[in-house]
Amino acid sequence: MDPTAAVGSEKMESVYGMVYNRPNGGVPQESKLATYMGTASSSQVLNKGMASLSLDSLSIKEVLSKEFVPNSASAGNFTYSSIAGNTESPAASTFNPEYSGEPSPAMLGSSSQRLQRHRETPPLDAMGDAQVMSVTSTYQENVGGTTYFYPTSATGSSTPTRLGSDSSPVVMPNFHVYPGTPSHLTKATSTSSPNRVSQPTQQPSLTSTSHTTHLTNSLGSYYLLDEFRLELLHRNALVLAQPNAEGYPDLPVEIDNYHELCPLEPISQTNQKTSQVISYQTSTFKATHTKSGARFCLRRVHGFRLANLKCMSNMDSWKRIQHSNIVQIKEVFTTKAFNDNSIVFVYDYHPGAETLMSKHFSASDQANGFSDPFNGDPGIARPYSHTKNALLRQHASLLPEPLIWSYVIQLTSALRTIHNAGLAYRCLHPSKVILTDGNVPRLRLSFCGIPDVVMFDAAANMSMASVHQQEDLLALGRLVLALACKSMLAPKRENIQTSLELVARSYSSDLRNLIVYLLSNATRRSVSDLMPMIGARFYTQLDSTQQRCDLLENEVSKEIENGRLVRLLTKLGTINERPELNLDPSWSENGDRYMLKLFRDYVFHQVTEDGKPWVDMAHIVSCLNKLDAGTDEQVCLMSRDEQSVLVVTYAELKHCLEQSFDEIVQAASAFS
Repeated sequence: MDPTAAVGSEKMESVYGMVYNRPNGGVPQESKLATYMGTASSSQVLNKGMASLSLDSLSIKEVLSKEFVPNSASAGNFTYSSIAGNTESPAASTFNPEYSGEPSPAMLGSSSQRLQRHRETPPLDAMGDAQVMSVTSTYQENVGGTTYFYPTSATGSSTPTRLGSDSSPVVMPNFHVYPGTPSHLTKATSTSSPNRVSQPTQQPSLTSTSHTTHLTNSLGSYYLLDEFRLELLHRNALVLAQPNAEGYPDLPVEIDNYHELCPLEPISQTNQKTSQVISYQTSTFKATHTKSGARFCLRRVHGFRLANLKCMSNMDSWKRIQHSNIVQIKEVFTTKAFNDNSIVFVYDYHPGAETLMSKHFSASDQANGFSDPFNGDPGIARPYSHTKNALLRQHASLLPEPLIWSYVIQLTSALRTIHNAGLAYRCLHPSKVILTDGNVPRLRLSFCGIPDVVMFDAAANMSMASVHQQEDLLALGRLVLALACKSMLAPKRENIQTSLELVARSYSSDLRNLIVYLLSNATRRSVSDLMPMIGARFYTQLDSTQQRCDLLENEVSKEIENGRLVRLLTKLGTINERPELNLDPSWSENGDRYMLKLFRDYVFHQVTEDGKPWVDMAHIVSCLNKLDAGTDEQVCLMSRDEQSVLVVTYAELKHCLEQSFDEIVQAASAFS
């Protein structure tokens, strides 16, 4: 038999140690499909390689390791991974099931050679992973009197498996496809979007009339949730926002190493309000760093003159603090760009953030539980329910207790880090605590380090740090009490007793005890002393955070697969309908490119029986995934004039795609 009869796999190893590439992805040269592939014949490559080989230079051990290996530990059936050197008939390539496992003398040589090979060949368990994974059985096909051999695994698929185990092997896929929403996230994702389905929809028949519904449902299975997408798009828009030149004509073009200043809060020259923490007016800007291009938040303190450099002693300690609930400070500098002496504090920028003041303490809630809506005009008639349901009216708009505990855990975590660094926050106020990350209650302490500079007292010694830390805990108690009553009037001295009674009626005794402990000045307290009061609620907060991470990780996994399909579409779009390549105007209309053109029509240009366009997202995604994976599934391609029909596999289409795209890349690099 001609040696070329044993060549059939894509990268089949022969007994001579050579690696041959089968042409056209394994298509016989006599087939009609080979004329469209347009590749070189493998017999020429093989004959050229055979001419330079000699049997005398081969190692017996190397021959045996690639020629013979058991297929199962429990049965006596064996197969050859390659029989390219067999000069017997095709029937000689199979083993007798009743045989003990020794190969034939014609294949292995003399008895002394077999004994030497038996001693030198390691057992299957001692073989490396690369050798074990290369062990495959063969599938043969006779075309035109020539026998072609194709490698297959023990399970009949083209995926290699590890042999020699008693249990059934686990076959790992050689492709990447989004497997769908995990079962533990199905409920969370279904409740987030009403149009979302938990599993990808199956491909409907082309005679269905509800293709629009299938398109809408399948889109939700493969793409980011709408709420996450809108949230991210909103943040990106805020990052790229520019100031209105007419509204802010006096903004400087550049400050130190920052430009593109954009106000984050209204700036009014006629109504200049001082900060609720320091006795200076402040303003906040978004700015772009000149060198890195990153966006930062700039806090400007108006009319402040830096008289003593000792006030900057704590800035290095503040810069080293990195915490998930603290807005990190980057640098501090003075400037006269605003036509006065100002000091600017640079922080990380969190787009879309809002303060606790604007979130929970609106103008209508300032007097919640402390005033009567009928006190304005005593002559107004009061309904009967006004007196009966007085307490219910106070409880109607209060915050849920789990949300308050979540705030307490995050605030204490941030204060613990600050106090352990020997610092004090000194500005725990609802206007200085921001909420980020959309619907998830994520708190961050802003304004860090500003009181240490602006309210610096040169006469004070280092012992004042512990005093300020006690003031932080007192401010924490006032903030929690204001959140529990949802009113900034609650922490007032004259309202504390009434506020605690409202807390006792509305929330658990643990929350009330925490507030009382923080508001008392009898003993010296620390943030660590609050941990027993929080108790097991800490685990609830940790569990919700991890669930959020699981949901985001699942959403990211979808975008990974979408990016892979975009790269695949990029290759198809680069190849299809190209006018010419290398002075060949018919390059995209013959050979591999012609098959890709028909595949493009099969995927994107489907029509119904009455000639209407068929748009099915499930069909498109499924075909692209199979093409990217290079599966052995066959697909029927038809020309536009319905005169030519080609039946090919996705593996052959992938080979055509890669080869055609490589030609374009090589042609592009030749002119660069």
